[in-house]
Amino acid sequence: MRGFVITVLALLTGLFCSSVIFLPEIGDPNSAPNQHITPVYISQSEIDTGSPNIVTGTLADYRGFDTMWETTVMYLSGLTAALILSKSTMGRRPEKEDDYE
Repeated sequence: MRGFVITVLALLTGLFCSSVIFLPEIGDPNSAPNQHITPVYISQSEIDTGSPNIVTGTLADYRGFDTMWETTVMYLSGLTAALILSKSTMGRRPEKEDDYE
């Protein structure tokens, strides 16, 4: 059974790694995103967002909800990790009967 799992994982890894050949080259001006959406962001960002800086307008307005939820998820995961790893004994039962006060 273990050999089967390793074989399946190796095949999936090879499949995922080989799919990279279908991605466009980094910075290719003829790739689909650079042909369709990038010109819209460049021409409309100041009108849509009111910011003369394209990067600020994109992050604050176009991606605002996405960024907000990513920040929320990171905050909650950090808080959860801190609570799990804390040395607080609040809510824990004593190990011996003598520890009751």
